[in-house]
Amino acid sequence: MDRVGYARVSSIGQSLQVQLNKFHDCDKIFREKRSGTTQRPQLEACLDYLREGDTLVVTRLDRLARSTLHLCRIAEILKLKQVNLTVLDQNIDTSDATGRLLFNMLGAIAQFETEIRAERQMDGIKNAQARGVKFGRQKILVPEQVEEMKQRRKSGTLIKTLMSDYHLSKASVYRYLKDD
Repeated sequence: MDRVGYARVSSIGQSLQVQLNKFHDCDKIFREKRSGTTQRPQLEACLDYLREGDTLVVTRLDRLARSTLHLCRIAEILKLKQVNLTVLDQNIDTSDATGRLLFNMLGAIAQFETEIRAERQMDGIKNAQARGVKFGRQKILVPEQVEEMKQRRKSGTLIKTLMSDYHLSKASVYRYLKDD
């Protein structure tokens, strides 16, 4: 029954030392310097390493998972393997009922915050659009160039040639040809 630590910082310039100092009673520690949004081979190795009866130790939940969905997936893996989770800074220990309750409540609150943030973002976008703010990349071609491109395509010019002549991607050429 090992205590296995997992420490992660988002960038190479950051130090893992603050987290590592808290893992004084861990038998093994996995270390990672990667963004939470990228593949994390050390997290995968850590999850593979864990065995029934082990305890995964992290300093904070955000060091472990990048989203509530990701946290739920990790929690399911730990549950299937019969591995407990200890979150030091948030005083969570899933080896008892209170810790499991707190873990699930924090996960639900995090999900709620994510949904509220998304709603606010959508409201902000709608308000900006109502004020006339345009989203997305500015069109590169002026209407005369678009008309010229359409005529050239009708006369048989290849998409590859149009891409080269107008310095556009294939998707952009098709988008311009489609717009009316």
